[in-house]
Amino acid sequence: MQESDLSEIATLELGGSRGPRGWIEWTRDNYAKHGFGLWVVETHSGEFVGDCGLTLQEVEGDWMVEAGWHVRAPLRRLGYAAEAALSVVDAARVADVEHVIAIIRPDNVASQGVARKIGLHLEREIHKNGGPALVFGADL
Repeated sequence: MQESDLSEIATLELGGSRGPRGWIEWTRDNYAKHGFGLWVVETHSGEFVGDCGLTLQEVEGDWMVEAGWHVRAPLRRLGYAAEAALSVVDAARVADVEHVIAIIRPDNVASQGVARKIGLHLEREIHKNGGPALVFGADL
């Protein structure tokens, strides 16, 4: 993910306070510090779909590796998230990650389905970034 991806990243519903430019900076910082981060997802024809990848997330005082994904609204429910998320879990295995999670808002039923489809199960409910969240996870 690079500065040139800014206009596409701005089309995602990322939430939080980083904004698109901060999102890219955070991603690049993750690569520098941890050796992994988010990828830009595109169709074979080059259309921007969203992002996915591995990040470190704090969960109730513990730092955990999260498999994350975002898909632009017009392209949701077409299988892109599940395909990308499967690749992310494969990358986690290659990186010798022992346990991977996905943090999902309770009302995001589609992402909960993606999490289950890639082999994650509901581990716990938490409060994160100002609201309730579900932590799905699995040992790799």
